[in-house]
Amino acid sequence: MASKTKKQPLIGQALQDKVKEMQGADKKDIAKACGYISKTKNGQERINLMAFYGALLEAEGVEFEAAPDKGGRGREASYKASVHKNGNLLIGAVYTKEMGLEPGDEFTLKLGKRSIALTRVD
Repeated sequence: MASKTKKQPLIGQALQDKVKEMQGADKKDIAKACGYISKTKNGQERINLMAFYGALLEAEGVEFEAAPDKGGRGREASYKASVHKNGNLLIGAVYTKEMGLEPGDEFTLKLGKRSIALTRVD
């Protein structure tokens, strides 16, 4: 049984050369030809345009500041919340952890015209 080896996507000068060679083609076709594809859980092909664009910018010498390490937390806090269909307003664990809150901590609510301010009761 032959083992499947995943072809590495093109980077650097090889990427630039392939993009120039395919100039005028559809961006998805170019990304696919450069190896920026993956398979989804259900076996469908997915074209990774963001990774392709990032590699292309890097090949052109554009440097970005490294993304901050989130310590495995997932998404960053947006500092926005939405009211759920049942009328509840949920404050996520990211915020309570950042504020050092513990179960049982109490707050007073101050309602503004378009805002709610939480003040910790000491």
